[in-house]
Amino acid sequence: MMRGQHARQTFPALQSAVPASQLRSMNARLALLVCSLVSPVLARAAEPTAPAPLAAQSDTAVIQRVQDYLNSLHTLTARFTQVAPNGAVTRGTAWLERPGRMRFQYDPPSPLLLVAGHGFVLFSDTQLGQTTNIPIGQTPLGILLAPRIDLLGGALRVTGIHRLPGELQLTLVRGANPGEGSLTLTFATDPLNLRQWTVTDAQQQRTTVTLSDVRLGGTFDPSLFEPNAPSVNPSRGGGAG
Repeated sequence: MMRGQHARQTFPALQSAVPASQLRSMNARLALLVCSLVSPVLARAAEPTAPAPLAAQSDTAVIQRVQDYLNSLHTLTARFTQVAPNGAVTRGTAWLERPGRMRFQYDPPSPLLLVAGHGFVLFSDTQLGQTTNIPIGQTPLGILLAPRIDLLGGALRVTGIHRLPGELQLTLVRGANPGEGSLTLTFATDPLNLRQWTVTDAQQQRTTVTLSDVRLGGTFDPSLFEPNAPSVNPSRGGGAG
């Protein structure tokens, strides 16, 4: 098992850091990795447009609403479709339990599995026999899985808000390192629900994850988020009870 250090990105959705000696062997798999949903055509259409400048009180109210929603989110199960920067599409099932836990189980025949827990994000490729372990704070997932999400004066900064009928997009950067890339969250607005996120890395490579068949609430077996957790039947909710 290796821990990424000093960030060369091989899968932008996680902003991972993988030693250069392993990049050639992992690129084919990692290009398919985490955090994106839609077909290639839809993914291009959904790329965040230039957001309007923040406009004081009205935008503060929107940011507060999103912040309250994210902090109220505890458990979630959904189908996902991921579109990598090269247009490759993968699908699977996602489980999220805040704070700190997430599982992306890719549909067969994909050999990929991503598990977040114990402060790390673990990415496994069983076909290559390789595993990458990354501190969760170095990934965009760390934003969604934080114990407390603060969009109004914390370590995150909202750089833009884009409104469409029935849809709202917020673009976020880490205030200390805005050049490392951004995370754009897309919500349905009536009611407010997370539906998609797009990670744009420092090289402007985009990975998009879109959620469907979202189910909120329930409890999960803690073993679902362990590094060696076996594949589970999505219809059983990973041991939801």
